[in-house]
Amino acid sequence: MSEKNKEQDLGLLLRSLLKEHSLSMRKLSVLTGIDTATISRIVNGKQQVKLNHLQQFSYHLNISLGKLIEAAGFNHGERQGELRSDIPYSVVTIQEILKTFNLIDTQFTMDRVEQELAKYEQYARTEEGHRIICKDFKTKVEQVGSVGPFIEQLEQMYIEYCDDETLITERAILGSALLYFILSADIIPDYLFPFGYLDDAIAVQFVLNRLAK
Repeated sequence: MSEKNKEQDLGLLLRSLLKEHSLSMRKLSVLTGIDTATISRIVNGKQQVKLNHLQQFSYHLNISLGKLIEAAGFNHGERQGELRSDIPYSVVTIQEILKTFNLIDTQFTMDRVEQELAKYEQYARTEEGHRIICKDFKTKVEQVGSVGPFIEQLEQMYIEYCDDETLITERAILGSALLYFILSADIIPDYLFPFGYLDDAIAVQFVLNRLAK
């Protein structure tokens, strides 16, 4: 299916949902915080939708995120870079996505990510682990080939990791997420588009939560 047809499918679905809920685009804008003009362009197929847009539409239009993702054509793989840049931070949101598509045992995934982080936290304390982070992080970012909240958060972690004033304990925790990103054995395989980087996002969120405490 062409990109244009996918956008038309999403637009038709959104129009139907707006009518069903007796909502105008302006009212949906108020509910979602998405600019009215942006909503109009998405509905009329003049702007590509982002994952965070779909999440808001899902919540306020009472439709599963999976149906919106399918209508938008994200599961066909043409827009992998855009989706990777929009990976959500919320573990709850990630769990919802995984459950929607029934691809992976969600609890197993969460447990495995925590186990891998514990292993990488110890590895980050070693000279070899430190060398891998310093040598390979930027290369991995270039391979991913996208920018956005997910990459920006990792880059901030890298800056803090390299800061001489960062405590040894905190550096090891930061290093666990960085090593997971660089070396992960892909608990969620990359070929499961668009979800292949969600385990990395889970790892980032777990580490952020630990540091916040």
